Amino acid sequence: MKKAIIALSLLGSIFTFAQENTNNQVKEKQIEGVTITKTKKAVEQKADRTIFDFSEQPQLNNGNVLEGIKKLPGLVSTDIAGMMYQGKILDVYLNGRPLNITSNELNSFLEGMPANSVDRIEVITQPGAEFPATSGGAIMNIITNKNANKYLTATYSGNYSFTNYDKFRSRTTNSLNLNARNKIFGWQLNIGQNYRESMLNGQQDELLTSNTSRYGRGYFAKSGLTFDLGQDRLLLNYDIYHNNNDNYTFSDGHGDLPYQNNSKDLREAFYNSSDVAHTDNLRQEAVATYQKRFADKSQKLDFQFGYTRSDSKFAQDNFFQDGYFTFAPNQPINSPTNGLKDVLNNKSLMNIFNFKVDYSQPIKLLDGGKVNFGGLYEKQDYNTESFGITNLDYQRQTASTYLEFQAKLKKFDFILGSRAENYDISGITRFYDKNGNLTQADLIPFNKFKLFPNASVQYNLMNQVYIAANYNKKISLPSISALNPNNVTFSGPSTEVTGNPNLQPTIFDNYELKISAFDYAFIGYSVSSANNQVAQIIRKDGRKLYNEQVNISNMKIHNFNIGLPIPFMVFSKPLSEIMKFDFNPDKINFMYLYAGYQKHDIDNLNNKGFWILNAMAQVILPKDIKLTANYSYLTPKAGYFYFTAEKPFNNSFDLSLTKKFMDNRLTVSVFANDIFNGQVMQVRSNPPSGTPVVISSKYDTRNFGFSINYKIPTRNKLAKEDANILNQTKKEDNSGVMQQGQ
Repeated sequence: MKKAIIALSLLGSIFTFAQENTNNQVKEKQIEGVTITKTKKAVEQKADRTIFDFSEQPQLNNGNVLEGIKKLPGLVSTDIAGMMYQGKILDVYLNGRPLNITSNELNSFLEGMPANSVDRIEVITQPGAEFPATSGGAIMNIITNKNANKYLTATYSGNYSFTNYDKFRSRTTNSLNLNARNKIFGWQLNIGQNYRESMLNGQQDELLTSNTSRYGRGYFAKSGLTFDLGQDRLLLNYDIYHNNNDNYTFSDGHGDLPYQNNSKDLREAFYNSSDVAHTDNLRQEAVATYQKRFADKSQKLDFQFGYTRSDSKFAQDNFFQDGYFTFAPNQPINSPTNGLKDVLNNKSLMNIFNFKVDYSQPIKLLDGGKVNFGGLYEKQDYNTESFGITNLDYQRQTASTYLEFQAKLKKFDFILGSRAENYDISGITRFYDKNGNLTQADLIPFNKFKLFPNASVQYNLMNQVYIAANYNKKISLPSISALNPNNVTFSGPSTEVTGNPNLQPTIFDNYELKISAFDYAFIGYSVSSANNQVAQIIRKDGRKLYNEQVNISNMKIHNFNIGLPIPFMVFSKPLSEIMKFDFNPDKINFMYLYAGYQKHDIDNLNNKGFWILNAMAQVILPKDIKLTANYSYLTPKAGYFYFTAEKPFNNSFDLSLTKKFMDNRLTVSVFANDIFNGQVMQVRSNPPSGTPVVISSKYDTRNFGFSINYKIPTRNKLAKEDANILNQTKKEDNSGVMQQGQ
């Protein structure tokens, strides 16, 4: 394995050298027929992040992005508490910028993105000072960028899958990536659509049983222009994402309903109901980036201005509601209540403006180093509306600056930095009190200046083997969906879902120690100490379930994790022979094992820890057919914030078969996800007050299908490749110092 890695590194060095010497006198005919292929790694460990390649992994890219994310080793994704990776709360970024959405809105957004439009996902476990301190515990950065060539090229990706539970349902995705360059500018356009039919069965204690048929339609377009101005570059980007979803729900419930249509006279009843919910989300982003470059390629100055607008509409209509009241003589529910329109009618609008500057240059520090500094100003306006009344008006202004030093000393790499951020958060909320009067109140203001230090030290034992220790302080602002007082999911007599506009920001202290070898193998321990952690609470009071957001004053999340690749040849060859063997990791049979242990320490709550287990195997069959198997499991009877998992969050076995044709330009995959239909969520809530409840949900996760990817070749195989231009934020680094930035 060691020699293989060294050989691949050598090939990469030769490739880089060849690219930097395109103006030499070697004639084109002398290098005709030479093809150098860069092999992507399925999982790559860096000092501050883990990188998952989506583009070459059929088991990840054959559905939507959310389905692929849930298969990543070490990641826990639930409907009740969001996403965590190796014990750290994730802030989700798209191409280097935060999405600023969570919970059901985030799930809907990720379901609307085809997984084959993603190049890779970076989980940045130790964000440096150049990242906003609001990144919280960790960042999941979804990279959809592609390269642009001098000649027009196109890549088509398509996917079809189906499920067959109570009825047959289909899902399709299609996307097309076009890119080209001329003497003046380069351009890129990535467009796609998806249609998905799915099922959701839910059980909320004994109060509500529901069956939902979901229909989702999504469209997106990503465009980019790049202009070369001498050594400098100007990048212009515009992205648009649109999701239009309908959910049809049949439910049986037990709750308190208005007697004779009198909302003040609630009486116990058993009922049947049919409802439809409509969701319409439109997200637009425009970004302009100017990259100033100098004679020293390690010296860089970037200016970026961005604007994001997100519109959301949610409405729920009732088709019918019937049943009977329990008091004698079991009087039926009055029929005039049937067919009620606009049970819910909510809207929200978010506008974000930001401007940032980043500068870096090498400096003489120890055996070599670099300094990075910059600043960011961001303004966010967010308001929600229910039945024409603005019930939340939220404003946030953030001004920040950072300074970070990187240095080397023999076998040590050091990073020391700090970020200063000033927050000015204010707003008002409006609500109806118990007497039915409209009341207005100010949000709890948050106007503070805070410092967020970070430090890392890495000791390089040998080439690609190192020990790293990291610390950073971060803040996580309450998500807009948690603040939103509107019910944006489902309204029924037995259920009340509310946001909390008075949530306070969470302060994190993150510590990590990790040993990594050859990018794949690693072992690590981390702990996140959080003050005012935002958490979801579900409790029962009488015949009603309340779903709320609260702050936890103090909690800690401990996480131990280990990853290990095992080539199958270890079972047939001695280790001494394997070390002499040169091979391509993409062409061998191997298994990648991951195990993580996580424990949530919350005051006055006895939470047990849980294990996250993942095994991925790759087997090369005859005719170069690649078989990939992936198994994920999370042990039950463990504590997850204010919930105890009665069944494992993860319990899925997936298979895919992949074959490449036409000189690798055409890739065809057939797949089966959750073959044993074991993926189900069932939890018992542990609220600080109120009665605990049992909540369960089951999606139609078992599905079968196929996907294709066709790359139309460039007209000239020697055409020069440009850097990514679709929302590209990556900073090249030639200093050799441990990289913290994206």
